Amino acid sequence: MTRDRFASRVVLDGVTDRLSPRRSALVVVDMQNDFCAPGGYIDGIGKDVSGLAAIVPPLSRLIEAARQVRVPVVWLTACYEEQRIPPSMVAQKRRIGAAAICCERGSWGAQFFAVCPESGEAVFEKHTYSGFSNPDLERHVRVLSREALIFCGVQTNVCVESTLREAHSRGFDVAIVEDAVGSHAEMQHRATLANVSFLFGDVVMAADLARSWSEHCDHVAV
Repeated sequence: MTRDRFASRVVLDGVTDRLSPRRSALVVVDMQNDFCAPGGYIDGIGKDVSGLAAIVPPLSRLIEAARQVRVPVVWLTACYEEQRIPPSMVAQKRRIGAAAICCERGSWGAQFFAVCPESGEAVFEKHTYSGFSNPDLERHVRVLSREALIFCGVQTNVCVESTLREAHSRGFDVAIVEDAVGSHAEMQHRATLANVSFLFGDVVMAADLARSWSEHCDHVAV
């Protein structure tokens, strides 16, 4: 099944070609107050979120660069109300003694943190860590004929990694933007970056990717 599904795919050896504007979509994961802001859910369970604001400038510039070269920007949001999440997540939540609801619909915690979609950009809600738990995500990027998914947002080692791994298994070229992903857990954040580089895809910097997109489009225009 896997062999047949991927038989017609072209393998591209260069990162510039793999992540070219015509092939790519930028996936922004869980940039919501409950994950990123003081007073949010993660802060409330005793984790330090103070460093997460550092990803906002490179992330903002990369989102703008994507829009300028017509790379689709796709947004994932979490809604972890207990009646919506799987029992395994409920059990782990109870194990750590977390009583609050993470990203409850309509709450301040569910609102976007520092960056937000423009009109017309797709937003997909998920109720577990992988964005592919919402089947509309894959349908959307397939309709757009995008073969490379570039990940940014939070948390590097949880929802970003879970979605990236599943994208890789579904045949997408994948990349993670090192300075545009963040986590309250620095060691796990670094482990994800190392693991992606080793086995799954490309680790890139926001400015380098934006520059590559601009130069690629200039070359095509000529």
